[in-house]
Amino acid sequence: MTGGRGKRLTLLALCLSGTLLFGALGIWQLQRLAWKRDLIARVDARVNAPPVPVPPGVSWSTLDLDDAEYRRVRARGHFLHEKETLVDAVTEDGPGSWVITPLVTAEGTILVNRGFVPPELRDSALRAGGQPDGDVIVTGLLRRPEPGGRTLRANRPEDERWFSRDVAAIAAARGLEAVAPFFIDADASPVQGPAPRGGLTVVHFRNAHLSYALTWFALAGLCVAGLVLLVRPPARPEMAGRQA
Repeated sequence: MTGGRGKRLTLLALCLSGTLLFGALGIWQLQRLAWKRDLIARVDARVNAPPVPVPPGVSWSTLDLDDAEYRRVRARGHFLHEKETLVDAVTEDGPGSWVITPLVTAEGTILVNRGFVPPELRDSALRAGGQPDGDVIVTGLLRRPEPGGRTLRANRPEDERWFSRDVAAIAAARGLEAVAPFFIDADASPVQGPAPRGGLTVVHFRNAHLSYALTWFALAGLCVAGLVLLVRPPARPEMAGRQA
């Protein structure tokens, strides 16, 4: 009896703990769902808004990238094509490279992802007709940097192998100073010729929080069912005999 009672109490404790834990996780996922929906709404509004001037250089050191990312911005300056960086990319057009080029503006230097080029256009000499000189106006989405590289593929600046748009590392490798802590994903370029293809930013946020919440609540429900079975008093032997 003592052993059976101890086992019963242990199961009760496990079911109660599971109910509280899984219920809390379900509530947390509902909170995450509300946060994700709000994020998606805010980003959609930013992406579809008219472009605004790029944040002033004096604010770069304190810029809140969570609030600024995906804002449509506009910057004026001239490109340093001789200091471009090619970052591995895979798009709907297949594998290739992002062309990251410094843009010197009155606010400081901003790295601009001018767009995608296929492997046969990695050599900038083959893109001579698509390399604008002089003052240009760039519009696009403000993006946070991607430090380090991709999963299992670290950037190797010494080998000119770049797998992510790491602003600080690219700036250091190219000897750039006063560089913005963000980059701009440029819109499609009006320049004719073999220019990088811009406007390929994919704005998508995975939102599976509702299914996660339902899963946690289902597990909590199973734990509640276990509690009910454990708390309910067992049938008396004599009652079982009468029913037989």
